[in-house]
Amino acid sequence: MNFDVTERDGVTVIASRGNVLGGPDGSDLHDFLADLREQGRRTVVMDLSAAQLMNSSGLGMLVSALTTLRNAGGDLRLAAVPERVRSLFVITKLDRVFKMHPTVEEAVASFKEHG
Repeated sequence: MNFDVTERDGVTVIASRGNVLGGPDGSDLHDFLADLREQGRRTVVMDLSAAQLMNSSGLGMLVSALTTLRNAGGDLRLAAVPERVRSLFVITKLDRVFKMHPTVEEAVASFKEHG
């Protein structure tokens, strides 16, 4: 997957640079989130616009990220999820767990709307 990180309005935006398949990327993401937590940054948007494939390891990686952030008093929102990937969330019923938004901007704004 590899990812790029930016900040928008106090929200960390992690943009995937490819498919979300877990593996070493999961460890990298976990370590990165631990660093964010230590810095007091707990609101994260994952931009999945570049992801055309996701497998169960990728889903597990995102569930772990969500759990880590929520346990720290924060949250993870998903943005720009391609239809093919979104269908995996629907099939697994994880669309009921993750807050998904059509754009990164809307996902970032949702933190201000809902606290």
